[in-house]
Amino acid sequence: MSERIGVFSGQDPFEIVRRWLDEAALTEPNDPNAIALSTVDSTGMPNVRMVLLKDVTADGFTFYTNFESAKAQELEHSGKAAFVLHWKSLRRQVRVRGHVSKVDGAEADAYFASRSLKSRLGAWASQQSRPLGSRAELMAEVARQTARHGTNPPRPPHWGGFKLSPVEIEFWADGAFRLHDRFCWRKAASGAGWDITRLSP
Repeated sequence: MSERIGVFSGQDPFEIVRRWLDEAALTEPNDPNAIALSTVDSTGMPNVRMVLLKDVTADGFTFYTNFESAKAQELEHSGKAAFVLHWKSLRRQVRVRGHVSKVDGAEADAYFASRSLKSRLGAWASQQSRPLGSRAELMAEVARQTARHGTNPPRPPHWGGFKLSPVEIEFWADGAFRLHDRFCWRKAASGAGWDITRLSP
């Protein structure tokens, strides 16, 4: 197999994503794990925003948010989402579509505890996606939450994660003259394994 196709090689799409993330960490100046997450609201209107992908496991992709945010409400309403990872330095991207479920309990507690203190206090202070009078108002709430929780704030009940369990993963690498390489992994109809198709650029 040529070096060009070798970047796509592997029997496990999650392992390929992890490998590409590791390579991107060496070349991307900021946040190689940033994903553009797409959702739809109750009327079918699409929405997209950047969030940080925090875990890639054998069955999905995990990110964290405020459960009362617009994105969380849209995710719970539809139960589906899509995202893209794009690395300009590598000229590669990964597109993912699938079903979402909440990540709560011990797993979310462990990740929350790993965050910086200021980020943990910010999770208590921010009423994400809702109107805010001023930044001063937000910082005053941070101060109130700091006084309330001290240096070891627990995970807020309104904060946790979502896992996207994919039905489709597409790997894309830039090619000369826009003759890109694309491989799409689709969940097999049986639910076990993947069907892999090379796509035209």
